[in-house]
Amino acid sequence: MTQTSSTQADQSTAWQALEQHAKLISTQHMRQLFAADPERFDKYHLQHNDILLDYSKNIIDDNTLQLLDQLAEHAGLAGWIEAFFNGEKINHTEGRAVLHTALRDRSPESQTADNPIYQQIRAEHARMRHISEQLRKQHWLGANQQAITDVVNIGIGGSDLGPNMVVEALRPYTADTPRLHFVSNVDENHIYDTLRGLSPATTLFIVSSKTFGTLETLLNAKTARKWLLQELGDNDQLQQHFLAITANPEAAIKFGIPTENILQFWDWVGGRYSLWSAIGLPIAIAIGMDRYEQLLQGAYEMDLHFRHAPLRDNMPVVMALLGIWYGNFFAARSHAILPYDEHMKSFPAYLQQADMESNGKSVDRAGHKVNYHTGPVIFGEVGIRGQHAFYQLLHQGTQLIPADFLVAMENKKANTRHHQALVANVFAQTEALMRGRTAQEAHDEMQKQGMSEQQIAALVPYRSFDGNKPTNTLLYKTTDPKTLGALIALYEHKIFVQGVIWNINSFDQWGVELGKQLANCIIDELKDDRPASQHDASTNALINHYKQHHAEK
Repeated sequence: MTQTSSTQADQSTAWQALEQHAKLISTQHMRQLFAADPERFDKYHLQHNDILLDYSKNIIDDNTLQLLDQLAEHAGLAGWIEAFFNGEKINHTEGRAVLHTALRDRSPESQTADNPIYQQIRAEHARMRHISEQLRKQHWLGANQQAITDVVNIGIGGSDLGPNMVVEALRPYTADTPRLHFVSNVDENHIYDTLRGLSPATTLFIVSSKTFGTLETLLNAKTARKWLLQELGDNDQLQQHFLAITANPEAAIKFGIPTENILQFWDWVGGRYSLWSAIGLPIAIAIGMDRYEQLLQGAYEMDLHFRHAPLRDNMPVVMALLGIWYGNFFAARSHAILPYDEHMKSFPAYLQQADMESNGKSVDRAGHKVNYHTGPVIFGEVGIRGQHAFYQLLHQGTQLIPADFLVAMENKKANTRHHQALVANVFAQTEALMRGRTAQEAHDEMQKQGMSEQQIAALVPYRSFDGNKPTNTLLYKTTDPKTLGALIALYEHKIFVQGVIWNINSFDQWGVELGKQLANCIIDELKDDRPASQHDASTNALINHYKQHHAEK
């Protein structure tokens, strides 16, 4: 297997050359770069199927890209990509291969291969098709032989964020029945608000948990079971009201879910990549298995592009290297994801987990502390709402915040006036962030408005914008299942490439595990009457204050 150098990433000659280059190019404005090269867009855009990436509004030139390519070559990126797709155990801290791309492999070979992994995938996809069709045709009957009208997915993390995001993003393709609901928060308000208005006799719960031991998921599942029993009064009738999706079927059986109602996925599927597995069952229920397979097809075609395209023509690689460029050479600490699509409102939150859980690491693959910044803070919002919330910081704040703008060229509703206003805002914002407004331009504008020179002089500092703020624009035909699959895979691969450059493992998440362990300890302490004393002074005091409040209540 290809290994990165034992030296840290910032010790390479390419890294050091980029540091010097950043000092030079940071003195240039993108206005100058565009003026000097009328073909800049032609040089700095890529297209994969219906997706166009315009990265010309970045503080880069040909030399920048050449040095970034050298950085990728130093990290052995080509070898890591092959190791990834060949199923080598690149998740070295857990001794696992990373095979979520196998789940969406649509090649003829994968559909007929005798390989046990592909056989298992085909079997689970067949079960997903059968169950989703039963539910969509209202052939799945609950208690008293009533058809299921509502499906509640209980999960957290990847078992919630991925399916929830996709179902919302593809809402124009969803069926009216059954209705999909998602519960993830252990705060009882989430599950009780969801159950309000539902009928136990016509509600099916999907308990999605890789280990089937996640505290929050199991607590919500037990509440759901109690709610059903109060109405149905018979354990035997519960069987048709629960499905489980897990890598630990024994625990699901112990919970009371029959074997025939358990779908499986495997330890080589990371939670944040699990929507491609049986965890995607809510998606198949919502949009149908044929469209779910279109989602897989879009991701598969992006996989092929990522695996085979040269670095300079490789969309995930280019986006990853631009992120490295700003994070490590311009001190950018965050990155904005700005979809201009109401149905894509959960996409930034989904990418928060995908990116920050993957690359929120400070130890390299050799076990050494890194001395450079790794994963950025990912945040975002539907673009139009963001414009009236935090874009002020993007335009005139003291931080450099690169941003990705995503917009479809067609809307399912085909309301031209609405859609043109939407797209106009995308193009205007990226232009404004790039160009800014000079003091002279601000002066001339206010002069045309009839202001006095005294007023103008006072307001010019406030109405001037530095500009030179980098953006990528992803423009695509429409948000259909295939395109959405490609976009998700694009960001997955971008994140992986950045992990390779930083020489970190993007596929473990030990920090998350520590919080889970401590929570399990503290929940036991909250149940007894003894004062807490084994933690730090703050934690002990908070636990005891909480216990005193409940004792008084």
